[in-house]
Amino acid sequence: MPDATVVLHQFASSHYNEKARWGLDWKGVVHRRETHLPGPHALAMKRLSGQTATPVLCLEGAVNAGSAAILDALEARFPERPLYPADPALRERALAIQRDFDAEVGVAVRTAAFSVLLEERDHLCATFAGHRSRPVQALYRATFPVLAPIIAKANGVTGAAAVERAFERTQRALDFVAREVGPSGYLVGDAFSVADLCCASLLAILVDPPHPDMSHPKPMPARIEAFLARFAQHPAAAWVLEQYARHRPPSCAIAV
Repeated sequence: MPDATVVLHQFASSHYNEKARWGLDWKGVVHRRETHLPGPHALAMKRLSGQTATPVLCLEGAVNAGSAAILDALEARFPERPLYPADPALRERALAIQRDFDAEVGVAVRTAAFSVLLEERDHLCATFAGHRSRPVQALYRATFPVLAPIIAKANGVTGAAAVERAFERTQRALDFVAREVGPSGYLVGDAFSVADLCCASLLAILVDPPHPDMSHPKPMPARIEAFLARFAQHPAAAWVLEQYARHRPPSCAIAV
């Protein structure tokens, strides 16, 4: 697409943001990315969209907040390479899977991941601020002790019980994917759909896919390696990696 005025406001290496990135890249939409730092981002997102979360996509004058709304807008505006099945029953099934993963699974995976990331603050800062200049990285790391409680609360890391529930829900999500994948290798029907994109992107934090938009900074601390090892042998982890290998295009973002 020739229009480079499409702007995605995002976090780096974030799974809901990855859903939006994957949708843009799948559709071949040239776009610009504004990458924000977790914590300081909230005021800018509030002014832009009336809420504080990323991703937010500005497309042809419309502000679309949230990964599901972004995929819906992309599907309507760029119908090529459809993500929504043509069959009404299959389409509703795919969208129902997205709703469940958005509402519960993505939240649980984020809590599980941040329960570990918050113990590795240098790695966390490298993950979310590594694209910025060295002075900005240093400032973000210096202010992180102030930001950490805010980030922990925003990501559901509110105590041992909450973290345990998050890991349990994450495990059920992996079991669901392993159980529901059909002979075609897809969750719904015989083609890649919004269900596969959603599940693969929201579970990507668990597998460190070899894609520059989602891979962890290297080398990884032992805690992060142990977190990934916890899920590495699950069949759904292999499925996520397969979706990345087969269906995750290179970035269509333009450098500014």
